Amino acid sequence: MYDIITFGSAAQDIHLKSGAFKTLSDNKDFITGKGICLALGSKVDIDDIIFVSGGGGTNTAATFAKQGFRTAFCGAIGIDTAGLEIVRELKHLKIDTKFVVKKKEKHTNQSIIISNEGQDRTILVYRGASDVLQSKDISWKKIKKTKWIYLAPFGSPKPGYPLGLEGGVDLFEEIVNFAHENGIKIAVNPSMQQLSLPEEKVKSIFSKVDILFLNQEEASFLTKISFEDEKNIFKKIDEICPGIAVMTRGGEGVIVSDGKYLYSAFPNPNHLVVDTTGAGDSFASGFLSDYMRYNGDIEKAIQLGLANSEANLTQIGAKMGILDKDSEFERAKVTKEECGENNLCMPK
Repeated sequence: MYDIITFGSAAQDIHLKSGAFKTLSDNKDFITGKGICLALGSKVDIDDIIFVSGGGGTNTAATFAKQGFRTAFCGAIGIDTAGLEIVRELKHLKIDTKFVVKKKEKHTNQSIIISNEGQDRTILVYRGASDVLQSKDISWKKIKKTKWIYLAPFGSPKPGYPLGLEGGVDLFEEIVNFAHENGIKIAVNPSMQQLSLPEEKVKSIFSKVDILFLNQEEASFLTKISFEDEKNIFKKIDEICPGIAVMTRGGEGVIVSDGKYLYSAFPNPNHLVVDTTGAGDSFASGFLSDYMRYNGDIEKAIQLGLANSEANLTQIGAKMGILDKDSEFERAKVTKEECGENNLCMPK
């Protein structure tokens, strides 16, 4: 019996740092208004290069395992050195890898993270084997032996490799339905692809979810409400998902709704930020760890989620710095507001 099985991507992350990465302002060709520039045809010196593993499925599994939970990961890798190294690392973390499948048709997912001092990071993404996981790859009978399933985002593969589609059945929905039908608790962090499904299908899927993790942009996209109108966002989300709804706000902390109360907390404003890769995964897995451990205590869940994310931010790599079950940390103050008759939260 497992405490939790995670689904999602497994990737190799390559972090590149160099003062040679220059920025160019250009609102025409770059959606952010700026681009990274290198001298064409030249050799560029790299100040530092770091190889670490990533991917939402393995990142979250790492926290659950370090928090003492019996953990397995279900996902796909390529038949290559990166995939073998990921499996080796998972085994070292005492994460069961029996549900990992190897795909001949694609390499293991890769991300190249480019950064320079004072610049936002840019990520080059190769969506590989993780995005061609199919229903037939999953040992459905064996994964029944778990208390929880955590469903991390699946990516958006190129045409010809429809995400999780087999015979017209969406894998994301199939996993949620499987958990619901077998009495398994399920937490999901959907990708934009799942949030873009028809409204009735989204409601059908999320009505079976126990914990829904979204960031501000995703919550706004799902509800069609400005991310600044947080109370009405949660009013809408509570109609879609009767379970726990969690909205992360980057450096502004987190808000959580259980349908009766809104809980909010802010991170330590002085915490060190070295690398933001995996911060969302470390928060969600930290939150769920104490939610499981303390029988649904949302305040404790928020506190461990924030602490785990802050610890992760201090080091390069999505699995670096995460807390284990014996780690001491400062607990953030959590405020609680009661929702009134109109489901709009007022100070308690």
